[in-house]
Amino acid sequence: MNANKIPDIIIGRLPVYLRALQRMADSGLKTTSSQELGELVGVSAAQIRKDISQFGEFGKQGTGYAIVYLIEKLRGILKVDKIWDVALIGAGDMGHALAHYQGFANRGFRVVMVFDNDKSKIGKNVGEFTIEDTAHLVERIKPAGIKTAMLTVPATAAQSVADQLIQAGVKAILNYAPISINVPNNVKVQYIDPSIHLQRMTFYL
Repeated sequence: MNANKIPDIIIGRLPVYLRALQRMADSGLKTTSSQELGELVGVSAAQIRKDISQFGEFGKQGTGYAIVYLIEKLRGILKVDKIWDVALIGAGDMGHALAHYQGFANRGFRVVMVFDNDKSKIGKNVGEFTIEDTAHLVERIKPAGIKTAMLTVPATAAQSVADQLIQAGVKAILNYAPISINVPNNVKVQYIDPSIHLQRMTFYL
């Protein structure tokens, strides 16, 4: 499967399907239809069938999808059938919340290191982690083979920290800083800016 040939908008819907399927499985359901799944996630049944068929045929006409089987397949497609170690850069309010968040582990991610450049925070604990100095970021992350990082630093620091992460071998950055960062083509960045989503919603109010 060539990941570059699958539209990113489809990849973006797969975790939504996976979350809904997991909820179905947790409630004891064994099978579902594209219609039922679509009603849960607000996507048409036809779109769900089209999205899933990009990766193979995982359902049967008339019987629908076996939920546990489809969960297994989607986890494999998204590569969350293993646990990814994550470095968290920035131990402010957002960083603290993410370090304490319990929802990553059952989705395929595990925060293993927390960094900050504030001397008053370095050496202190946040949850089960001791905050480390960003000055040692590359030498700590590179030998650990960490490929994924979350960036919760101020906008002014985001690019320089991203440069360090790339130097450390990180290939995927979830960026909470309210600024776009420049990265090589082989590095993937996702942006999370709550104010942008709020502004998008208030248009409809």
